[in-house]
Amino acid sequence: MWVCGAVFRLRALAGPRKGLCPASGCRGPAAASYSASADPPRVRALVYGHHGDPAKVVELKNMELAAVGGSDVHVKMLAAPINPSDINMIQGNYGLLPELPAVGGNEGVGQVIAVGSNVTGVKPGDWVIPANPGLGTWRTEAVFSEEALIEVPSDIPLQSAATLGVNPCTAYRMLMDFEQLQPGDSVIQNASNSGVGQAVIQIAAALGLKTINVVRDRPDIQKLTDRLKNLGAEHVVTEEGLRKPEMKNIFKAIPQPRLALNCVGGKSSTELLRQLAPGGTMVTYGGMAKQPIIASVSLIIFKDLKLRGFWLSQWKKDHSLDQFRELLLTLCDFIHRGQLTAPACSEVPLQDYQRALEASMKPFVSSKQILTM
Repeated sequence: MWVCGAVFRLRALAGPRKGLCPASGCRGPAAASYSASADPPRVRALVYGHHGDPAKVVELKNMELAAVGGSDVHVKMLAAPINPSDINMIQGNYGLLPELPAVGGNEGVGQVIAVGSNVTGVKPGDWVIPANPGLGTWRTEAVFSEEALIEVPSDIPLQSAATLGVNPCTAYRMLMDFEQLQPGDSVIQNASNSGVGQAVIQIAAALGLKTINVVRDRPDIQKLTDRLKNLGAEHVVTEEGLRKPEMKNIFKAIPQPRLALNCVGGKSSTELLRQLAPGGTMVTYGGMAKQPIIASVSLIIFKDLKLRGFWLSQWKKDHSLDQFRELLLTLCDFIHRGQLTAPACSEVPLQDYQRALEASMKPFVSSKQILTM
């Protein structure tokens, strides 16, 4: 279900569409009405009416913007990324699914245009991001309830603000919540060129931690290696290199990792476990390979390794909004100090969404697609 309520409906030229809720009954994240009107659109949004291949089910629709109520905020969206969780949600393969039809996008940054008479937390000109997933950020503007938004500093780069609320938060919490790491300790991760992976590299470096970063082999592997090392990576190895005996040479200079971060699963996760120090923890936050984690019984018994999972949405449910706000401010401090930058991004105009969706699902694409409004 949606995490914040407001009213919306989808209309065709001939009248209400079958199976869609009337304005009084369908609860969604933004107070707006979808319209297929021939009039010039006031608002445009990327909408999907059923689950499936994003390239086939997502459509650019015209919308009517609702009036701003007393507790509402009128927001002009500035930029919104396409994350793997957005794709999974559209496909119907995610732990949180909105009512349909829905506007795509769980993350992004917008600027406040106007506020209702009861709004006290934000003002026109402020930058805001979603407080929770399911807001529907792939749109030019919308009216949201104040409680659905969190203010962020407007003096950070736009791409950093647009990608602040998911990947860096995940990276920071995984580094802080599972092992008591000290400067000089090491962390190993796969999918190291992902948005989370790039944030892990930078935040770890800022905390004095060494990272061992596993990536898939590719034609431009040296270019990728150089880019990750420029972010602060200590070592970059391929999945194939992780299985070679030479990996032991790395641990002559740095300690074996007590923390492994797994976003792949399958054989890659098995190899991460093999590299962990006794008593270490592997945290799984994704499953790009769509294969189960295979853990050696001997490693579990004789090295006492721990397997954990992390989902930012669950972390938010277990913590207060103030704690999430504190997390965001901590990350903004890293940004202000030049220790955390946005992942490699490609900005794509909203109307070219098909190109952005296709690029976001291609293998070996290290650049995050960001829709600009």
